[in-house]
Amino acid sequence: MQKKLDKIANDTNFFLKNFIKKQKKSDLIVAMKYGLFSGGKKIRSKILVDVGSFFKIDYKSLIMIGSAVECIHAYSLIHDDLPCMDNDKLRRGKPSTHIKFGESTAVLAGNSLLTLAFEILSYSGLKLNEKTKINLIDKISKYSGHLGIAGGQYLDLYYEKKKISMNKIIEMEIKKTGKLFSFCCTAPLIIKKKNRLEIKKFENIGENIGLLFQVADDIIDYQGNSFIAGKKTGKDAKKGKATLISLLGYKNTIKYAKYLILKINKQIKKYGSKSQNLSETLDYILYRSK
Repeated sequence: MQKKLDKIANDTNFFLKNFIKKQKKSDLIVAMKYGLFSGGKKIRSKILVDVGSFFKIDYKSLIMIGSAVECIHAYSLIHDDLPCMDNDKLRRGKPSTHIKFGESTAVLAGNSLLTLAFEILSYSGLKLNEKTKINLIDKISKYSGHLGIAGGQYLDLYYEKKKISMNKIIEMEIKKTGKLFSFCCTAPLIIKKKNRLEIKKFENIGENIGLLFQVADDIIDYQGNSFIAGKKTGKDAKKGKATLISLLGYKNTIKYAKYLILKINKQIKKYGSKSQNLSETLDYILYRSK
């Protein structure tokens, strides 16, 4: 599993470094690269490659699309770390972008990574027809804005120190984390021009994978393993964050995470041996918190 993750991470970083090299130089590039090449595992890209293998999508195309996803993910982390958001001074074991470069530079670097994602998806080297590219950009735009990442982060902050129902917590975590995973799961179907019903099914799978990922993140914070988290832990309880752990308790949250894995595996069972890689990734997502 680790070798597969490492290969995808290396290939993604290789593409991104070359893509950025071709850009006209600007003073923001250094801060953008700092936030982008911070040692992430590229799990979202791994999910994209796993689902892409169900439909025999070209690996190089998946790496390019995954690179766009990683730009959006990096942008969201840079902004999440800001003092006006979660106020995290560490990210993946090193100073957050705003600590290293200042708040205004971090905001602008994050914004630039968001728009870089759209440049990648419209790039001539991505050998897809223009309509497919537009459909991919449309989908990732919706999942990144007020209906996805940004909207989820708003709710995450708004729900602090409030009594929130399980359904609302799940809705918030799906927006904040699940929607980008949904894009990774639906992109291969968009490329293959699958029908709306099939796309909806994989959108749901992606939401559940994202929910699993967020639950695992919450477990890491709860357990206080700063080495695994790469940032200060125990913050959720201190800030009164609305999480499934705060509502259900640790043991029941673990049970819920295992239920999600069973549910997703049942949904992908029809793809036979092709589903094995995705199943392994699901286990990795949960047990990386151990």
